[in-house]
Amino acid sequence: MKKQSLITPILKEHTFLEGLKPNYIELLSECASNARFEAGELIFRQGEAANRFYLITYGKVAIEITPPTGQSIVIKTLTDNDVLGWSWLLPSYQWHFDARALQLTRTIVLDARCLRGKCDRDPELGYRLMERFSFMILETLQSTQLQLLDLYGRPT
Repeated sequence: MKKQSLITPILKEHTFLEGLKPNYIELLSECASNARFEAGELIFRQGEAANRFYLITYGKVAIEITPPTGQSIVIKTLTDNDVLGWSWLLPSYQWHFDARALQLTRTIVLDARCLRGKCDRDPELGYRLMERFSFMILETLQSTQLQLLDLYGRPT
């Protein structure tokens, strides 16, 4: 019998993974580690390689875009039990936004290469994760749309 990872109980409690089979939680734990970010720290930048994603266990993170004017625009703010990053799912595997910790933030970081390999070997795991991430991607697009409407006004 495999020894349970110290991260496994944290994964079991994260809302994003609720209802996922226990054996899938174990597979995820094999790709997981802890990460901590200080207030103001850049977690990732648009255009960089997206080779991970984060389950936020504590803290606050801003998802930002930076237009040519240089002033960052916050598209969405994430907090405890949210998920940061979906670009690891889609080739070219590059971040589409910037992410910055707004306060001390603790996360479980999942290695995307490790996880993509597990999904290739177990398509049901891939499907279950894709279900969850599809909803998250839709929420991000809707938040971006609302932010742009606020910024530029409604079309006439």
